[in-house]
Amino acid sequence: MSYSYPFEDHWSKQEIIDVVNFFSIVEKAYESGVKQDEVMIAYTRFKQIVPAKSEEKQLCAKFEKESGYSCYRTVQKAETLRSGQRLTMQ
Repeated sequence: MSYSYPFEDHWSKQEIIDVVNFFSIVEKAYESGVKQDEVMIAYTRFKQIVPAKSEEKQLCAKFEKESGYSCYRTVQKAETLRSGQRLTMQ
């Protein structure tokens, strides 16, 4: 990994950790797979920190540009799976 995770300066230390965790889970979905529950829990917390859809799109676009991994497609696929199912992105 040779990229950085996007975050806002005004977030608390815990909020930064939680947002980075969400991006890390998206990354994991592409690299090795992850449980559907993990994605949805991390995304729910991410949305508590980033409630505005426009800000979410900006942060996820930055992350995708850096990493090549799509938050949107990962969450979209997770929403179609049942709890406990493994999610693997390609």
